[in-house]
Amino acid sequence: MKILVCIKQVPDMESKFKIDGPGQWYDTTDLAWRMNEYDEYAVEQSILIKEELGNSDITVLCIGPRRVQETMKKALAMGCDRGVHVEDDSVHQRDPLEISSIIAEFAKGEQFDLIFTGLQSQDRGSGQVGLFVAEILELPSVSTIISFTCEGKEIEVKRELEGGMKAVVRLQAPVLLTCQLGLNKPRYPTLPNIMKAKRKELSVIDVEQLRKVEPICATKSLFVPEKKNSGLILEGEVSELANELIKHLKEKTSFLA
Repeated sequence: MKILVCIKQVPDMESKFKIDGPGQWYDTTDLAWRMNEYDEYAVEQSILIKEELGNSDITVLCIGPRRVQETMKKALAMGCDRGVHVEDDSVHQRDPLEISSIIAEFAKGEQFDLIFTGLQSQDRGSGQVGLFVAEILELPSVSTIISFTCEGKEIEVKRELEGGMKAVVRLQAPVLLTCQLGLNKPRYPTLPNIMKAKRKELSVIDVEQLRKVEPICATKSLFVPEKKNSGLILEGEVSELANELIKHLKEKTSFLA
């Protein structure tokens, strides 16, 4: 089975974020970088399929500046066979449709049986890229999968619905799937596999070779939400607290007006 897994490099969410000069994205200076969490589940699922079937080939694709190759090496160390780095220093300025078209342009002649993406990225969080890729390639797709089984080209997945409900979907490859937390447990690369990853193929393609679609939206501004007033903690005897609470409600709200 021929598999494409798409990943994104994102900042560590524990980083201290600052808005950049133009005010349209975050300042990337001094940030720590990692693989998008949802994409780790996509990588792991592709490797599980390879381990089960034994005859699968996995390509991992990432769009971004040169630094994303470090994140790609983790995917290779986990078990992917080769990497494709679409080099693009302006990836943060591209809208989801433009990103999707770049991925689809690479994938359209490769005849992948399965394409995995994460549910969404942790920085932008649009949740659109995977499904746009499927539409452009005219592939069936299922989002937010939390279970996967296959028998030949026959695929069965379970996906999350609202209210804790689950849906079982059966379909036939080729197909695109977006991965949700709980699908599997991503492995840690072992030291021998980290060393092997250094020898695996990692090709670089300039983004302009694949960019065929113009963006239809742009980020106008990015800002940190204003801090709201902190809560008030009342202490003392219960009988006194009731009167104190009523006093504050009258003074600060229209609740008892």
